[in-house]
Amino acid sequence: MRLSTASIILSSRSTAFNGVDYLVEPEYEYDLAGMVVSYRHHDGNSRMHFLANDHLNMLDVCVIWGDSATSKLLHKIDFWNGIFTCNVFTRDSAAWEAFRMEQLSNNHLISDDEAVRRQVKDIAIGDQIRVRGYLASYSSEQGGKRGTSTTRTDTGNGACETLFVEQFEIIQSAVSYWRISMWVSLAILTVGLFLHFRRPYRPY
Repeated sequence: MRLSTASIILSSRSTAFNGVDYLVEPEYEYDLAGMVVSYRHHDGNSRMHFLANDHLNMLDVCVIWGDSATSKLLHKIDFWNGIFTCNVFTRDSAAWEAFRMEQLSNNHLISDDEAVRRQVKDIAIGDQIRVRGYLASYSSEQGGKRGTSTTRTDTGNGACETLFVEQFEIIQSAVSYWRISMWVSLAILTVGLFLHFRRPYRPY
């Protein structure tokens, strides 16, 4: 992950999305590269996002990098996203000792760009991604205000990064035995159906 160390004063910007006006207040330029360990897509028309009038938040994605991403014990750790949180759990003490929480971040991705919003829908667990934009707080009329973390050492409520996305890229898609076996099974099924319907009809 690369986070700007100098405070960069950027102008606030107003934007409208899904019929709601928002004020976005940038704080730092942000450039994040890491591996996806969990994520949660958001529908602004449901649950708490609807109550908060929040349609900008398109995805929460939890990523890791560095030694934590290459640990041979990573498979012993469970990750999952709540509505606003990234959760980590393991019963394996060695796996926990090898994992570094400062190499994890939960990112609230916001955007008013439909092309970017389509891109993030393609992510999967294990993908290596790069996200560029700026850390920002944002608010809307008759809605709440969401801030952002600007440090890697904070924890708990408010420790997530809120990122206004300007560029999103899947650097490398996940390759797993599960995914490979899924495609192999699909190929076998397709060939089987093709051969079945190619056989001549034989009434009994």
